[in-house]
Amino acid sequence: MGGGRLTRADCLRLLAGGALGSLVSGRPAVAAPTYDFWFTRLRYDSGDWDVDQRMPSNILTSLVDYTNLRIDPEERVVRLSDPAMLRAPFCYLAGHKLVEFNAAEAANFERYVRNGGFVFVDDCNHDIDGLFATSFERQMASLFGADALNKLPNDHALYRSFFQFDGPPATSFELNGWGDDLVHDYLKGIVVNGRLGVLYSNKDYGCEWDYDWRNKRFLAEDNTKFAVNIVIYALTA
Repeated sequence: MGGGRLTRADCLRLLAGGALGSLVSGRPAVAAPTYDFWFTRLRYDSGDWDVDQRMPSNILTSLVDYTNLRIDPEERVVRLSDPAMLRAPFCYLAGHKLVEFNAAEAANFERYVRNGGFVFVDDCNHDIDGLFATSFERQMASLFGADALNKLPNDHALYRSFFQFDGPPATSFELNGWGDDLVHDYLKGIVVNGRLGVLYSNKDYGCEWDYDWRNKRFLAEDNTKFAVNIVIYALTA
């Protein structure tokens, strides 16, 4: 690694090796991955984690269409309390209800983020005062400090990691009458050691991208392009 700044992939390899690996003849016991990217959904005990079930395949299809990454076509669901989540290149956590991590969940979430992992968290209520938002933000404050979660500027590298955006794209779900009736013109994040480790949205991107990927051809503009940016940023920042 040449003594320079570790990439996110380097950090995760070291983390997985320390948590899960053993040495055999001086080599890690875990084989090299077949894929460059796999979509990991985090299952947590307190809330409704299994939302927007068509969304992952839609994003994975976009990654195949737009990039040269080797993509696992199957979503992986991993318990947040399972150390296996520490090996994921990207994690997704969403829901509508309470977010209250148990001790193992909290420990894994914090360790993963502090050691270079990336979690995209999406509030399906799209409501800054709703149960998911208030409980998740409380969890982040307890793990990373009261001032850790901050608005991302619209010139953040996330918005130009692949496609060019002027800021976070709006979703059709932000003004549907049961959220907070606001268009959120920002995303939030938690930066650890100069690297964005948590990307947090009240825009309900999961619902926006929750459709059969074969229907994308009917859209005037592919709305999953921003998902490609998120993944590419997660892998390369």
